[in-house]
Amino acid sequence: MELDILAAQTNDLGTLPIKKLLLRLAAPAILAQLINVLYNIVDRIYIGNMQGIGHLALTGVGLTFPIITLISAFAAMIGMGGAPLMSMSLGEKNMVRAQKILSTCMAALIVLAVVLTAVFMIWKRPFLFAFGASGDTISYADEYISIYLLGSVFVMISLGLNSFITAQGFSKMGMLTVLIGAAANIVLDPIFIFVFQLGVRGAAIATVISQGISAAWVLLFLFGKKATVKLRRKTFQFEWKVLLSVVALGISPFIMQSTESLVMIVLNSQLQRYGNDYYVGAMTIISSVSQITMMPLMGLAQGAQPIISYNYGAGQLGRVRQGYRLLIRVCVIYATILWLSCMLIPQIFIRIFNSDPQLVSTAVPALRIQMGMIFAMGVQNSCQQSFLALGQAKISVFLALLRKVILLIPLALIFPLFMGVNGVFYAQPVADILAATSTAICFALFCKKHLHKQEETSAE
Repeated sequence: MELDILAAQTNDLGTLPIKKLLLRLAAPAILAQLINVLYNIVDRIYIGNMQGIGHLALTGVGLTFPIITLISAFAAMIGMGGAPLMSMSLGEKNMVRAQKILSTCMAALIVLAVVLTAVFMIWKRPFLFAFGASGDTISYADEYISIYLLGSVFVMISLGLNSFITAQGFSKMGMLTVLIGAAANIVLDPIFIFVFQLGVRGAAIATVISQGISAAWVLLFLFGKKATVKLRRKTFQFEWKVLLSVVALGISPFIMQSTESLVMIVLNSQLQRYGNDYYVGAMTIISSVSQITMMPLMGLAQGAQPIISYNYGAGQLGRVRQGYRLLIRVCVIYATILWLSCMLIPQIFIRIFNSDPQLVSTAVPALRIQMGMIFAMGVQNSCQQSFLALGQAKISVFLALLRKVILLIPLALIFPLFMGVNGVFYAQPVADILAATSTAICFALFCKKHLHKQEETSAE
């Protein structure tokens, strides 16, 4: 019976036209990614517009970004590492292995949540000062992260397990996970911040409650009747071998997100060293804009992942090739439109978060510099995520390290020595174009050497 349900749910991945599948899966995934980022972005919008202290409070909350990102990175490691493996198991009609993957990932997410909460609670203030906090901003950063950490388990469950809903073909349900939580956050934020007059603490409380709602929704679905692969109380399984496979594949998205945390630490500390709180505040706004605008690229990749992974597992290499080619084209088009918007109307993005004249005058030229080569990210993201969908963990890990660790961080440390504070911003576009070029070459060589040869052999 389960195999019949499985066939009904996954047959479309191997038969429907690739364009139709990508539209069906990517549209809800893009919306889900955009809604998901609202958890923190909405907080920043409300906080940045607090009367009198908005620019300092916004900067303080922005300093918590490395911790929040690292927590999300661990969730991504388990979720985005386990989901492709489960998709491949579904393509192979192996329900037993798919069940073991889901159960093992659930246990890993809970353990990680407990450990991360304890570590950051103990050393939060030293971390925040190392991230670029000043005497004027540390209180806001401390207030926010102290409450946020109490909801870490909700973040891990909602972000980590939601990938397993999408991987089973229920992309709309995955979208609803974040839609429900984000809607709650949008409603609760002004109530706790302004009505109850809790300020930054109110924003954190609203976020934790909203994440708890999202986590509850995910668990209800995966324990329910609609899911093809379910969480089961009676047959809960944990296997170290499965976890090692998940981590091996999930290490790439983990590095992508955790290195984002490291990048923000380096950038903020450099901006504080060569500039002041206004430059750190500008980076908070720019990183928020980047989060919002780059989410569609992640959503496209998330929508394409089940298509590429399933057909790769099923041996349909022609459909695999159609899938990644379409993904690359769409990502490049979107990234180019984003680049044009940032060059022509940057002030619109900035004023959403704060209208302080000095902060705006600092952030507008910085945004133009930072996003100067953002069109190249269409190639970088699509090719790197295609490697992940094909199970090529080692290549994907290297490419994840290349842009941020090997290129961006050293450049952000070197450029200010010659260019002053603006050198911190110029490091980003240089790293973007170099990384995108390298990634495109690697992917073209991989496809020529492996996929195309396999396709020719199958045809013979």
